[in-house]
Amino acid sequence: MTETRRIVVDTDTGIDDAHTLLYLAGRPDAEIVAVTSVFGNCVEEDAVRNIGYVNGLLGLDVPVARGAAEPLAGVARIAGYVHGKDGLGDLGYDRPMPEVTGESAAELLVRLAAEQPGELDLLALGPLTNLGEALRLDPDLLTRYRSVVLMGGSGPYAPPGTVLMVDANIANDPVAAAAVFAAPRAELVMVGVNVTGTTILHERAIAALRATDTPKARFAVRILDAYMDFYQNEWGRRIIPLHDPLAAGILLDRGFATAWADGPVNIMSDGFMSRARLMRTHDGLPPSFPYEPAPDTRVITAVDAPRFVADFVEVLTR
Repeated sequence: MTETRRIVVDTDTGIDDAHTLLYLAGRPDAEIVAVTSVFGNCVEEDAVRNIGYVNGLLGLDVPVARGAAEPLAGVARIAGYVHGKDGLGDLGYDRPMPEVTGESAAELLVRLAAEQPGELDLLALGPLTNLGEALRLDPDLLTRYRSVVLMGGSGPYAPPGTVLMVDANIANDPVAAAAVFAAPRAELVMVGVNVTGTTILHERAIAALRATDTPKARFAVRILDAYMDFYQNEWGRRIIPLHDPLAAGILLDRGFATAWADGPVNIMSDGFMSRARLMRTHDGLPPSFPYEPAPDTRVITAVDAPRFVADFVEVLTR
């Protein structure tokens, strides 16, 4: 019998975040127990409105808490050019403010973990500001979650000459990210752009979604257009990477990951952009400079992308 994972989702609800909620709701081994909002793909108010809209589409009645509207330091950078200003492609959906708890996202994350230690998994899909604020309330927070899986980071150092996608969730709040990677934990898994950028929802998969006449599939396809507008400029094809859904898939089925490395992760900046890096080169050696010690993070370095994409499509077209 497959064990059900009970998951708290922290999200900056853009297009691939919405797809992730659809995917989790369609998996028999997943139960969403709460959702928290954070800025990132859109402003926080739009993120929480989008949570309400997707939860309504799914008939999902779970606690929703509002989170950070800006990073712990600096100013918020909003990815409206990728997800549309409202985070769902600016398609005019009616998105009233959902009923929310009277506590902040950070307070909810702390309370749920304290009430149910070792029973919940935390899936972080946006900037890590809510987790950073929660760690200020409870420095041992991550030890109380069964696992914490985050979409963000850039893996180990890439081979010389390799160019990676922007590590947006880390860059949007490197201070909070540094606190997360330094904190004690039961298990912390980093699913970074080094692997999510290779997990492509291709034309045939998108056609399968288009051919499915259910409210969930119709919504999933309709919000794709803004996302594909952005990525066609990268690849010349109307296809997208499954960034956030892959993190959810690995939380539920570690078999989607075919290689990983355990070690300390540091936040590194070139003066313009911050990335979360496993302190290893592409061939497994430590970098040639001093770095901060940190507890081991499991860093995913390769995935079975075809199997995950097939599962994602099967779940959304079921």
